[in-house]
Amino acid sequence: MSAAHSHDNTAADLREQYEKFIGKKIFVLFAFILAIILLAGYAATRGSADISVADVYTTILAKFMPGTFQTNWFSDTIVWGLRLHRILLAIVGGIGLAIAGAVMQGILKNPLASPFTLGISSAAGFGAALAIVMGAGFVGGQWLIVGNAFIFTVLASFAVYGLAKYKGITPETMILAGIAIMYLFSAMTSFLQYVGHAEQVQEVVFWMMGSLGRSSWDKVWIVTAVIVVCFPYLLLKSWDINALGAGDETAKSLGVNVERTRVICMMLVSFITAAVICFTGTIGFIGLVSPHITRMIIGGDHRFLLPISGLAGGLLLLAADTVARTILAPVILPVGIMTAFLGVPFFVYLFMHRKKEFW
Repeated sequence: MSAAHSHDNTAADLREQYEKFIGKKIFVLFAFILAIILLAGYAATRGSADISVADVYTTILAKFMPGTFQTNWFSDTIVWGLRLHRILLAIVGGIGLAIAGAVMQGILKNPLASPFTLGISSAAGFGAALAIVMGAGFVGGQWLIVGNAFIFTVLASFAVYGLAKYKGITPETMILAGIAIMYLFSAMTSFLQYVGHAEQVQEVVFWMMGSLGRSSWDKVWIVTAVIVVCFPYLLLKSWDINALGAGDETAKSLGVNVERTRVICMMLVSFITAAVICFTGTIGFIGLVSPHITRMIIGGDHRFLLPISGLAGGLLLLAADTVARTILAPVILPVGIMTAFLGVPFFVYLFMHRKKEFW
């Protein structure tokens, strides 16, 4: 009788611990959502024409509940016409880059891994440079630069897969293949900059710094749609990514198809990254920093790490863009510069204070 009673107490204690374990992660999830909502409201007030935070939220709510909330033409134009699509592109772009970074660090078991490790940013930069300098691309018109950046990003992903497949798809071969692709596209971009005119080179450099100044509602919807399509599968595979963190042999013993999981996840995060950076240019550090911040707060369980890393990335990119727009107003800095300024101190802190292994 006492043994059964002890067993019941142990089960109750374990259940209570698990509920606290889950509760903390849910709390962090909603805390990030609230922080994004508050920062988005503040960001919408900053610009050449100032409006209040109350006006921002009222204008947004009036769009969905016109009978309950009233707005005016000026606020409507400022919020919906000029600022909100840029804010939302920062949020969904940061979410996409951070999810991609978290997945790449998980499947490669490397704290420095990100989609950019696999040469994706270099490929996008070459595609954009080819369109700007040579006027050549797969599509024409206003989508020339965007189309080139996207297609070359996807091509780079397949090239990494092909090289890694030749030697066996392991974290090491994928990273080495990615580095080779990165240097190849960087060299070709440098060549285009060398032969281009001064104005063309300036445009290439500005594109590669990353900017949200080219945002529009169409771009917001495209990026959102890509994330909505790709993210559920990545979340479904979060258990498999957790298993990969224990090593390939352990993952195989648990029934995980290691090579297939690694390849499909790599392709999906490449697709997400391509959808983001073809519109924003190269924005570094978000995919690298956000998963680490989240892992330090909630641990490495990818069931929670993926969505919360995404929210952390959206918050970071929105914060960086808000600072970039206001710190030297009316001059707007490229957001890629601000993310680097935010990312470097964090990595110095991480290097100086972290006392345990990443996995």
